[in-house]
Amino acid sequence: VTTLDPDGTPHVTLAWTGFDGDELVMATFFFMEQRKLQNLRRDPRVVVTVQQKEYSGQGLWPYAVIQGRVDRITEGGALDVMDRLAEYYIGPGQQYPMREVPDGIVVHVTVDRVYGQGPWAQGGE
Repeated sequence: VTTLDPDGTPHVTLAWTGFDGDELVMATFFFMEQRKLQNLRRDPRVVVTVQQKEYSGQGLWPYAVIQGRVDRITEGGALDVMDRLAEYYIGPGQQYPMREVPDGIVVHVTVDRVYGQGPWAQGGE
């Protein structure tokens, strides 16, 4: 996840992300004043890069770059989001391993552009 610091410097972090309908979602439980969230509250532009866990034997592994902007940040519901994402990040039937967590927040991102290498790419980069 890439956000912009106040001086325009990119700030890059890792996060579990996934789709909820047409929106990209990510959640967090702790450190509600973390730099990524401060940046998103000030400047809603965000870029998320994901890499598929398979190699076709040619060139780069399939990847997607998703450009968007935060539509809203909602209080609560983080564990539900993380449980859904655990199916992809940990494996089928899995839940997020930390169960005793605060309600957290969910970040909802409107997708503006998708590119990369794979069937989801809308334009070559």
